[in-house]
Parts: sequence; structure tokens; C-alpha cells
Amino acid sequence: MKSQSKVEIFLKRHGYDKEVIYFNQSSATVPLAAVALGVSEAEIAKSLTFLLKEKNIVLVMCGTARVDNKKFKQAFGCKAKMATAQETLQITTYPVGGVCPFALPDEVQVYLDISLQRFERVFPAAGTAASAVDITVKA
Repeated sequence: MKSQSKVEIFLKRHGYDKEVIYFNQSSATVPLAAVALGVSEAEIAKSLTFLLKEKNIVLVMCGTARVDNKKFKQAFGCKAKMATAQETLQITTYPVGGVCPFALPDEVQVYLDISLQRFERVFPAAGTAASAVDITVKA
């Protein structure tokens, strides 16, 4: 099953009524995704994969946010160690630039950074490096 199909199935299963947005160009980086969508870089929700001592996580943050190593260590009890491209694909089943924060393997935990709270909606990748989905942040 293609990863974009997996995302679409997940969205439908969970009652999400918006479609995955596919591009004819790469949206693999925050600047590329912002241009493709016509939104600010901050509105892109980047999904970063980290290797912890006993688990792997995906941290979702606004496109302009940076990982604060001190806060990361306080929250997770270890230094931030980002997964390589190969590790990211193996852990999440998505390529770097296309990591989607849902439809992940059950053992992968997702954490949402506080930087997302200032937006009503953000745009994470949807399983490929040329896709996105419009999601609501605030209830």
C-alpha cells in the first residue's frame, strides 16, 4: 500500500472530511511546502523523528520553531537525537520530507509542540515529499 493511500484511509476512518493535497513539485522542506501551499513557513507543521533510549517519537512543531535541547532533555530525559533519513523511513514508514504525524506504526508516539497553539490550522506532510493535509489545531 502506498503511504499516501494509507494516510487517506486513516483520514476517512477517523471522519476527516478534507482531502490530501498533492503537488507537482516537492514540498519536502518547510520553505518548499509554504510556497506550494501559499502560506507562511510557520504554518507548516514539521514532523521530526527522534530516537530516545527506549522509544522513538515524532515531534510536530511549527515550521519556524527550533528544538530547544534543554527543554527536550527536561521533557524526555535524554539529549535530542534526530533520526537519519534511513531510520526515519524505517521507524515511521514515511520518507524525510513526507513524514505524516498520523497513520504511524502503533509504537511511535507523537508529541505536539506548544508552537502549534498559535494557529487555527497547520499543514503537515501527508506521507510523501509532495503532499500535505490541512488540519485544525484549535478545537
